[in-house]
Amino acid sequence: MSAVTAITGRLLRGTIRGWQLFAAPLLGANCRYAPSCSHYAAEAIARHGPAAGSWLTLRRLLRCHPWGGAGWDPVPPPPAAGR
Repeated sequence: MSAVTAITGRLLRGTIRGWQLFAAPLLGANCRYAPSCSHYAAEAIARHGPAAGSWLTLRRLLRCHPWGGAGWDPVPPPPAAGR
């Protein structure tokens, strides 16, 4: 992983952690999915890197609405090496 990618990932995860500590408690637990969208985002970025993790997070956030799904929705595993 390049230095730029590592720094970007840390900045994104730090922003998510800030959300979890300061904004989310004020809004209450409203996420339709488990794990929560912010936990999903942090895990997706940690497992897939900033670009792919952000894409997975965006897809998850677009599914999170009253007519969308709900329930257990874990971060998918990274693709197998060589594929």
